[in-house]
Amino acid sequence: MDRLNRCVAARLGGPGTRTRQWLLTGLAQSSASRLLHGTSSFDFLGYSFGPLRFRRNGHEYLGASPSKKGVAKLRQKVGDLLVRQNLAPWPKVRDQLNRILRGCSNYFGYGTRLMAYRAVDHYVYERVRHFLRHRHKVSSRGTTRFSIPVVFGEMGGLRLRD
Repeated sequence: MDRLNRCVAARLGGPGTRTRQWLLTGLAQSSASRLLHGTSSFDFLGYSFGPLRFRRNGHEYLGASPSKKGVAKLRQKVGDLLVRQNLAPWPKVRDQLNRILRGCSNYFGYGTRLMAYRAVDHYVYERVRHFLRHRHKVSSRGTTRFSIPVVFGEMGGLRLRD
């Protein structure tokens, strides 16, 4: 706890700051707080902190990425918006969807985001295509009429990986 105390003091100011006192009190009282070694990771505020690997050469490094639970919450929001019962015109639905995605992009702006953004983009594409396919009564899967360039280009959907 002394090492954590010194680290927090260096980042958050002297011993009397309210933020530092709140953080240390919460960590000391938490039954979930524990010391972790370099091989384990933990989730905190929608991020997963721990060892990651470079995709090119396989070297490990300590970093942060959006947690699976954080990405699942985002997917739940997108899924709740793009339901058949939503009868709002597409520009309004698109604006709400883009607002959700832009907020997610701003929040998860730190760390390694590629894999999480790829999963969210794929999910958004599938849900938008399904939503528009039912709205326009397309009998096929809708992959030709609502292709990726159409959904993220002409239709105005926001792509996180760009």
